[in-house]
Amino acid sequence: MLLALLLVALVATLASGMVWQQWRAVQVEAAERARAQAAWILDGATEWARLIMREDGRTSSTDHGAEPWATPLAEARLSTFLAAERDSGADSDFDAFLSGSIRDAQARYNLRNLVDAAAGRVVADELRTLERLCAALGLGADVPARIGAALAQAWGPAAQAAPDRPLPVSRFEHLAWLGVEPAAVEALRPHADVLPRPAPLNLNTASREAIAAVLGIDAGTAERLAQRRQLRAFESLAQVREELPGNVELSETRVALASSHFVVVGRLRLEERVLEQSAWLYRNAGRVVVEGQRRQATLATSP
Repeated sequence: MLLALLLVALVATLASGMVWQQWRAVQVEAAERARAQAAWILDGATEWARLIMREDGRTSSTDHGAEPWATPLAEARLSTFLAAERDSGADSDFDAFLSGSIRDAQARYNLRNLVDAAAGRVVADELRTLERLCAALGLGADVPARIGAALAQAWGPAAQAAPDRPLPVSRFEHLAWLGVEPAAVEALRPHADVLPRPAPLNLNTASREAIAAVLGIDAGTAERLAQRRQLRAFESLAQVREELPGNVELSETRVALASSHFVVVGRLRLEERVLEQSAWLYRNAGRVVVEGQRRQATLATSP
């Protein structure tokens, strides 16, 4: 009797182990299938954004917040595209939702302008711009100089040969690698960015703080510009000049009314799983290319 009980226990243990392994294999396969499907849809959304920006560049000479590309995509159900057998029992409760947005990356001050990479030095006029921006945000007076020195070291020609060279800085959040305090990074995030190349600030989409810093004007004048563009976007720098004091210089290398750099953010929710993808687009001469992508998987906290 004892031997029979031991055999039954052994068989039950082996059977439960086999069932668990089979269940785990099914779960892994389902997760991999969901990941692949989500990646396909997010890649498709990025291609759709490329088409939108290419068409916008063909039909419009300026970029502003009232254009179709600037309207975020509200969360929409996409279950029928992901489940081939929608009415089958296994997938009957399967739901997928897509949302996203396109952001003008030149709506923020480009820290790439701060450094002359060929010479490996900080540009004085751009450093003063960053100083004005940091002062408006209540940051310490030493923050701009430290950011400039760190970026010059990271981007300068000597950085490639130096054995102790800093980690490459290609995204705004990489400033933390250079020892910039998290509080300063978060304060600058809505008003500054790091683009792959120098680029002017788009006055049609930039924040009031960024406009005031780049043009060297007071907050009231920057507010007047922002209110004027709400009525109608600026179509030429001559229209901007009419709203500014006569001593303010408008350089086409520092300010513009159209943009070449955009950030596409897509968010796909599959039941309790969420996959977010950010893509950096560069539009030039009628072409729109993807210069980088990043994906992040999380758990949904709300429907």
